[in-house]
Amino acid sequence: MTASDDDDSPVAADEALARLMEGNARFLRGAPCHSHTPGEVLADLAKGQRPFATILGCSDWRVLPELIFDAGFGNLFIIRVAGNVISPGVAGSLQYAGTHLKTQLIMVLGHEGCGAVQAALAAKFEGAQERSRILWLLQNMLPGLDEVDPLLPPQQQLERAVEANVRWTMRQILESPEGRARVAEGRVKLVGAVCDIATGRVRLLA
Repeated sequence: MTASDDDDSPVAADEALARLMEGNARFLRGAPCHSHTPGEVLADLAKGQRPFATILGCSDWRVLPELIFDAGFGNLFIIRVAGNVISPGVAGSLQYAGTHLKTQLIMVLGHEGCGAVQAALAAKFEGAQERSRILWLLQNMLPGLDEVDPLLPPQQQLERAVEANVRWTMRQILESPEGRARVAEGRVKLVGAVCDIATGRVRLLA
């Protein structure tokens, strides 16, 4: 049986990923199914959450998962933090989504031109200084940038760093006790992706 938006059954990870990418294709064609007008939707959503996927993305306001994936209100459980970094609060939110909302797909969504990644590169290669809370954020990103070549042209360096940062976040999720347990049980699929903010096109990482 295929779960529908009105079905309480968990949506399988592969189906959830297909829904996301089909929604992105509709968005790129300019043929969305969802108008994102409230109407009676909010009253219905107040009854409970039924997301089919969890997305950990950046706080950048230009990358709106509901929009670029043409998803309806309540279809996605979205966690947003600058640089899509892992913290105890983020890890707890991911665990909540899997345990209580039964989402079986987690997507770590980075984006081209990420300011947080740029700041991390500046700290790593130029010794740039930031305020304490921003510094904590960047320090959580720096281990994932070890393989980025400091001699690359700036634009190419940033592109590589954005991908590396997504993969670093994925690695931290997979290496956590909760992540290992859910993967071993076959209850979760973790994918990485990067959004081109100029077009909204989402590219899955191999």
